[in-house]
Amino acid sequence: MLSYPSTIPLSSRTLNHLADLIRQHRNRHRSRWRRLEPGRQALLVLAHLRNGDTYTRLAAGFAVGVATAWRYVQEAIALLAAAVEDLATAMRRIRRLAYAILDGTLIPIYRMADQRPYYSGKHKRHVNVQVIVDAAGRLVWASPALRGSAHDLTAARAHGIIDALTSADVMTFADKGYQGALGSVRTPFKRRRFRPKLSGRQKAVNRAHARIRARGERAVAALKTWKILAKLRCCPRRATAIVQAILTTSKPTATQDENGSVHVWTCGGCRIAPIEDQGGAARRLAGRRPPAGRACGLGVGPGRRQLRPLVTSAELAFTLTAWSPENSTNAWPAISSKTDASTSK
Repeated sequence: MLSYPSTIPLSSRTLNHLADLIRQHRNRHRSRWRRLEPGRQALLVLAHLRNGDTYTRLAAGFAVGVATAWRYVQEAIALLAAAVEDLATAMRRIRRLAYAILDGTLIPIYRMADQRPYYSGKHKRHVNVQVIVDAAGRLVWASPALRGSAHDLTAARAHGIIDALTSADVMTFADKGYQGALGSVRTPFKRRRFRPKLSGRQKAVNRAHARIRARGERAVAALKTWKILAKLRCCPRRATAIVQAILTTSKPTATQDENGSVHVWTCGGCRIAPIEDQGGAARRLAGRRPPAGRACGLGVGPGRRQLRPLVTSAELAFTLTAWSPENSTNAWPAISSKTDASTSK
C-alpha cells in the first residue's frame, strides 16, 4: 500500500490540547507502553475527525493495526466528549450574550441496518443536532443527537432548550422551523395560505432577521467542515460523542502573553479580539492570519485582514422593536395598517 504526506487544516494548539488530554489520561490510569506517543495518537484522531480518513487508511499511515486505530480514536473521542458542558452550565455563558442564535442541522449515516426510525424523508438525513451560536458566529453548545425524523421544534423542546433560553431571558433568533416556540425565541414572519401577503415592513423585518441568523448558518457550515460529519460510518448512538468531541476541539481558547494581554485563539490558529461597535448593541471581530496561513470557520481568508462587521445596531434595534410576542403569528394590525396607508399615499 502506498502512502503520501498530507495536511490537516488545524493549528498546533489543537494538537497540543488533545495530546495533553491523552497524556493525562495515561498517567491517571498508569497505562503501560503504547505503540504511539500521545502526540501521534492525537494526530491520528484529528486526521480521522477533520479529514474523515478511514481506520484502514490511518492504520496504514501510522503503522498500527486497524483495531488499534479504532481504539485510539474511541479513547480520544470519549476524552473530548467528557469535557463538554451540559445545557445548564452553558446557559451561564449564554445569558451574558446580547443575543443567541438557535439552529438545527441533520447528519447522514452510511449503511444503517434499519434506517426507517432515523430517516427524514424530507431532508434525506438520519440524525438531528441542535446548536446554539453566539453573535460572533461561534458554536456555544450542541445538543445530543436525536433521530432525523424529529422536527427542529420538537428536538429543541425535548432537550429543554426553549425553556432554558426563556428562563434565562436570552433573546434568541431562529428560522421558521421554530414557529410556535414563543418565549424569548424570535422567528420571521410566515406567509400563510388564504391570508394577505406580507407587508413591506414585515418583509424588511424578515431581511434584518435573516442577516442576524446568517451567523448561525455560518457556524453550522464551519461544523460541517469536519469531514467525518459528511457521512458517519458508525452507529447513530455514537453521533452524540462525535459532535461533542468536535465542539470541544473547535471551542476558542484564551491565552495571556508576557505583557498581560489576553488573546483568543480559534481552532484554525487565528487570533481574534472583540471590538465594541459604535452602537454598543453589536460587536465585530478583527482577525489576523497566523504565519502558517491557516484559516478557521470565522471567515478569515487570503486577502481578508479584517472580518466584516456583525449586525449593526440599527438592524438589531429595528428587528427588536418590530417584533413582539403578541405579533409572533403574523398578526400585525397596527404595522400593516400604517404600511398600507403609506403605500396608498
